[in-house]
Amino acid sequence: MSTELFNIGDKVSVLDDAIDGVVVGVKNKDITIETTDGFVMTYFVNELIKINKSSELNHINKSDTLDKINIDKQPSKKQNIPVFKSDKIERGVPEFDLHIEKLVKNPRGMSNFDILTIQTETAKKHLEFAIRNRIPKIVFIHGVGEGVLKAELDFMLKNFENISFQDANYQKYGLGATEIYFKQNTK
Repeated sequence: MSTELFNIGDKVSVLDDAIDGVVVGVKNKDITIETTDGFVMTYFVNELIKINKSSELNHINKSDTLDKINIDKQPSKKQNIPVFKSDKIERGVPEFDLHIEKLVKNPRGMSNFDILTIQTETAKKHLEFAIRNRIPKIVFIHGVGEGVLKAELDFMLKNFENISFQDANYQKYGLGATEIYFKQNTK
């Protein structure tokens, strides 16, 4: 490239940096620009690109650009990309929030025993429903608290056959959820 492409007053951009500016000096292969931030910097010709307005695009020197590029006159055909369909339908895992304010309209006046009884009975109903409907996995959101509900759930889950359970995904639930897997009979 030669410095003839750049004139004082041309808007330019530095190729390898996020710097724009205006040409203030041209000497040999060095172009001096004043950046939009007011700094004066010098670059080689091959480090700058002229910023053209759309009305100036027809003034581009064809010998430097378009002749060197092989341009197809026909638009390229869209390639057919194979789409793979999964045999299994991705379904969300059922989540059941056992916080008392999610189970009753107004928990005021309820004793801790009453609250725990409602929470465990709700969990038991959801477990039995999941077993009847062959749901492979569910999540109980119990919260962290003092751990009383989690301990009750663990005790209850140990009494069910063909169930395994563990703490649910930490990134999604923190320490306040348990994931239950149902081992399905293959008879």
